[in-house]
Amino acid sequence: MLKEHIENDEIIRIISHNDADGISAAAVIANALKEENAQFHTTIVPRLKEDVINQLRHEQHDLFIFSDMGSSFVKELNTFKSDVIIADHHQVDGTEADSNLVHVNPHLFEIDGSKDLSGAGSAYLCVRDLDKKHFAYFALVGAFGDMQGQDGFNGVNKLILEDAKETNLEINEDLKIVSKASEPLFKSLAYTFTPPLPGISGDLEGSTAFLEKIGLSYGIKFTDLADEEKDVLTAELIKINPDIYGDCYLIPKEIPMLKDLEEYAYILDACGKNKKFGLALSIALGEREKALSTATELQRKYRDQIVKGLEWVKREGAVQLNSSQYLYSEDKVLKSVMGTIASIGLSVELIDSSKPVLGLSRLHNDIKISGRTTRDMVERGVDLGKALRDSSNNFGGQGGGHDIAAGAMIPYESKDNFLHLFDEMIEYQLNND
Repeated sequence: MLKEHIENDEIIRIISHNDADGISAAAVIANALKEENAQFHTTIVPRLKEDVINQLRHEQHDLFIFSDMGSSFVKELNTFKSDVIIADHHQVDGTEADSNLVHVNPHLFEIDGSKDLSGAGSAYLCVRDLDKKHFAYFALVGAFGDMQGQDGFNGVNKLILEDAKETNLEINEDLKIVSKASEPLFKSLAYTFTPPLPGISGDLEGSTAFLEKIGLSYGIKFTDLADEEKDVLTAELIKINPDIYGDCYLIPKEIPMLKDLEEYAYILDACGKNKKFGLALSIALGEREKALSTATELQRKYRDQIVKGLEWVKREGAVQLNSSQYLYSEDKVLKSVMGTIASIGLSVELIDSSKPVLGLSRLHNDIKISGRTTRDMVERGVDLGKALRDSSNNFGGQGGGHDIAAGAMIPYESKDNFLHLFDEMIEYQLNND
């Protein structure tokens, strides 16, 4: 379907999600179309809603591509008079696609979209046969953005990894800390959230104390350390979390800041969280220098917001319910990173990992909800995507996602009743696995 529309020289409409995976998904498609000299118009949105779909329905385009979103709106997109491609990896609702719609989603083939294929991966599969294997690395950037590659790649991601290795990817063993060449060491360690370093990740004082304890200067950059000092640091960090040393996925021809795929994902995520979607997409399409300078400042700001959020979690803790827990704030900064601090809070042991956690942020008359849990809880029966979809629907909201991470939007006035119902649903899932 895509090749036909390219050959007809039509303007192809791309709509994608605003996180690192969604931006990477849009980048895969946009870069492929750019190489084919095809015309395209891209919009990045925080969530797909019925009013957005209704607005798009009136646009005069022959092909719409929804990447990293769309699978929960197959019924609505079936009614488009144009052709539609959905390249998603979130849970599906069982609605069959009509003849005008191509639905690419791992869940349709009983493949887990929370760990085996990202939204960018689904997007890559849509362009792969156009001789675009050299864009496979963008699918892996998206996987890192969706927390899928930190322990190695599985499922379809592993097949995409082979495509990337064929073309432009190298894998080296190294210390997996961020901003090695751009931040002083104490910040580099404190800004490293994956793999988590309990007592160091998100804790500038903890990071400084750790470096002083092992006899290293906290103000020096990692790249300026002597080899013996790097060996000392590596040995001490491995004691805290052995996963901190392992495979790093690199594009040798890229500039240093974007050479590591995981770092690339962090840059895109920071732009997305700061609503600079055009900036993120321009970087993914090849713009450098000024764009990267701006993005670096946004990333530094975003990381400082996460640190502030984790300090708040450490101080206040999560509100405990019977089978779940939640964080709630109306603080402007905390609201912007609520889902991130919920996720990191679990991994660095600031939040009880034996219960799913919801991060709640008030947005005028609504509440945005980000749900996170652990793989262990999923194996015990927890499915956040289903629980958030069903509980939010009861109050005129909408939700969904993955079993391990999901989101929802509900009216503010329903907050307490929603939390009660969600908690009951989690209890039911745990007792009826």
